[in-house]
Amino acid sequence: MNPPDIKEFIRENSSLFWWIKEEEKENISIEFLVEMILNYGNEKNIKKLFALVGIERVANIFYKQIAKKRVNYRTRTINFFKLYFKRNAQRSSKFSDKFC
Repeated sequence: MNPPDIKEFIRENSSLFWWIKEEEKENISIEFLVEMILNYGNEKNIKKLFALVGIERVANIFYKQIAKKRVNYRTRTINFFKLYFKRNAQRSSKFSDKFC
């Protein structure tokens, strides 16, 4: 269950989740939210995501997602956020530099 501020953020960006039933949108996972906002959100959406979830947590979720065999991020998106997080986020020690 997502906190109220995350639910509001999901409602604000409802169009990114057009295939999900309205009543189910508020219960999407933080991991899925991060993926959709980093892939399809604008600068304002990303800034708000960082404020709500925390840049370090977003970075950790991102690195876990790109470490999988199947990745849903575009190549340019991966490259941009690797560079961005390398400069702006303190990563947890379980993520080595092999991702950068």
